Amino acid sequence: MTNINQQDNSKYVIGREDDGTIQITFTVPYALIKKNKDEVLKEISKEVTVPGFRKGMAPIEKATGYIPENTVLEKILTKILPRLLAESIKKEKLMLAIYPKFELVKAKEDEDWQIRATSCELPKVELGEYKKIISGVLRSKSIWTPSSSAKQDIDEKDKDTRLAREQEVLKALIETVKIKIPKILIEEEVNIHLSKLLEKIEKLGLNLDSYLASIGKTADDLRKDYEKQSSDSISLELILNEIANAENIKVSNTELDDAITASQADSKLASDVSNPDKHRYIESVLKRRKALQYLISLP
Repeated sequence: MTNINQQDNSKYVIGREDDGTIQITFTVPYALIKKNKDEVLKEISKEVTVPGFRKGMAPIEKATGYIPENTVLEKILTKILPRLLAESIKKEKLMLAIYPKFELVKAKEDEDWQIRATSCELPKVELGEYKKIISGVLRSKSIWTPSSSAKQDIDEKDKDTRLAREQEVLKALIETVKIKIPKILIEEEVNIHLSKLLEKIEKLGLNLDSYLASIGKTADDLRKDYEKQSSDSISLELILNEIANAENIKVSNTELDDAITASQADSKLASDVSNPDKHRYIESVLKRRKALQYLISLP
């Protein structure tokens, strides 16, 4: 169904895919494009130096030839898209998981433009009988019990046991809980991993080809590995969040304060530790950890 904005005659159509991906295709009247283009050129021309004129003093008609077309295009979209996106999200009551990726589908002179925004909503998590399944998995595994060993030996074995139980629980959650992760969400996570990897190998003085040769993989193999890792990590994050909500698991102020204090010791985290978003992130991590501890403690 096409939705029309009566104020500026812009339109949008929403398309949904089976995996939860959402595409919003905007049709923007050229009159609106032209209005914003004129404003953009006027703004940019103030910073342009044209031979024979002082900086910012050349007529717009002359300054236009010295302004990169891509710069004008980006600034036009920056002016138009936030409002169009916000209005469509509000009207359709969308809960987007990530900021959309934009694609300019059509941008011809004197014709309406088409711009496509691609994002997704968080997938629905169907937990099923997760407690029964996890309990069964844990009972089926032989778990070491402390005896008269030395205390250090007991601590090490207890740690190994706890880690083993966590791995069994996480594996069972991935295999049994129903959840379909949107492709765009996986792609974004994969690209983050690849960017970090490229940065790392460049610091080592390597390039991607030499790195791939050293591990005996192709670029396609590497991407597939990251796709699997990303799918699993996103799934577990959403599943543990859902379990924390289902079991009414809370993080106390003391637990949160202790975690924030501990994070200040890490130079990479200390700079933004006072950020409210960082606090919410730390709280969500703690909640997932408590959900996992709850699961490994099931009888």
